[in-house]
Amino acid sequence: MNILVEQLPTAVEIDGAEYLLNTDFRACIRVILAFEDDELTECEKQIIMLSTLYPEIPDNVSVAIEQALKFLNGGQLEDVQEESHLRLYSFQKDAGFIFAAFRQTHGIDLETAKLHWWKFLALFMDLGADTTFCNLVSLRKRLKTGKATKEERQAAREMGDLIEVPEPDTRTLEERQKEEEFMQLVTQGKS
Repeated sequence: MNILVEQLPTAVEIDGAEYLLNTDFRACIRVILAFEDDELTECEKQIIMLSTLYPEIPDNVSVAIEQALKFLNGGQLEDVQEESHLRLYSFQKDAGFIFAAFRQTHGIDLETAKLHWWKFLALFMDLGADTTFCNLVSLRKRLKTGKATKEERQAAREMGDLIEVPEPDTRTLEERQKEEEFMQLVTQGKS
């Protein structure tokens, strides 16, 4: 799909029926935040995604999930190599910087803006290099790839928690529970 010459999607076709999508950028960010929430199970994350993006949830849930992920990915099928990409920002942690960068770069107040998710993505990918957000992302990338200068590494240490972007916990609920049980045994001195 070409955003320059085609209408942005507002629905998907599943099993011959059209299902409307909630295309507002805020809804999509809520879904992403849910997927980053380590307290939620995979099933809960999927329920949040379906109930947030579909005003009427399709009967074919597996295709609905596939279509929702494709929509969140800007129309692209999910890239399996994406796991190897560095996590350089978080919509939760960097929300204020992203908000300011949209205002500075595009003159858009995200509080009042009505943006289709794909428009948001296009504008997000073109935030100005002179914004605090982009400078922070650039520094994080240099740090994670080992290309940061000595001065940048020192500055990052001084920034403390601001520079860290938490990686989502990809363990299953069962794996997390087993680790928690093990840690309880260790702290009780029974291991």
